[in-house]
Order: sequence, then C-alpha cells, then structure tokens
Amino acid sequence: MSNATISIDVDPDTARVYFDATEEQRRKLRLLLKLRLRELTVNPTRSLSQIMDDMGHTAEARGLTP
Repeated sequence: MSNATISIDVDPDTARVYFDATEEQRRKLRLLLKLRLRELTVNPTRSLSQIMDDMGHTAEARGLTP
C-alpha cells in the first residue's frame, strides 16, 4: 500500500513538540494520527459534522474561545 502526504494546520506549541521529538516519537505520532483519521472516516458511527461539534464543545470546555 502506498502512502499519500497531507498537511494539517496545528498551533505553534503542537508543531514545536512534534519537531522537537525524536524520529521514533514522530513515527509513532504519525501512526497514531493515521489510525485515528482512518477510524473517524472509514465507516464512521457519527457524521463528520457531529464529530466536529463534539471537538468544538470539548475545546470550549477546556477554555478555548470560538
């Protein structure tokens, strides 16, 4: 199976942590993200809109503003 590359915007702190990680840690993070994205998009039990709403509510609950 071949791979495709995508770009995802993240906040500066998240980017710093990623780039400061070892190559092994980055490989593990990429694998976790790939698995999570697949889980959310292949046969989702909730719509993308519902998932995004849940993420927004969680972010607000943690103090982020809209």
